[in-house]
Amino acid sequence: MSQSINISIPEKEREEIAQGLKKLLADTYTLYLKTHNYHWNVTGPMFQTLHTMFMEQYTELWNSIDEIAERIRSLGHFAPGSYKEYTKLSSIQEEDSVPKAKEMIVNLVKGHEQTIKTARDIISPADAANDESTLDLVTQRLTVHEKTAWMLRSLLEED
Repeated sequence: MSQSINISIPEKEREEIAQGLKKLLADTYTLYLKTHNYHWNVTGPMFQTLHTMFMEQYTELWNSIDEIAERIRSLGHFAPGSYKEYTKLSSIQEEDSVPKAKEMIVNLVKGHEQTIKTARDIISPADAANDESTLDLVTQRLTVHEKTAWMLRSLLEED
């Protein structure tokens, strides 16, 4: 027997918010995988710096995946959990090869910026539904992705 959800957010609004969160989960997972791949495969004079930075970034992304999925479940929907689903939902492209270190940085900036856009798309429906829990989660994710994109972009600056 399934218990109905009564959290003062109607089903239609929960569905719309959950769909946005599913896209955020897919973007986050794809960005996690890309960052972890770069951690393993980076080469060149910035190896140690990037290897360590990428590890910090993929660890943070990995930890956030569970929070996003659990919020989807709290709204009464199933969280996507397969590469097939993530491929359909994500707006971040996977790699076909191993790029050079500078291109890795550029690609990660683009990935974080895309994830920011995906997260921002959730704000309006969550705000309209007075879904403070989702707004809090999305705000936290925006802060992390904006800061990470800034730090990565700063590595691309020429002296």
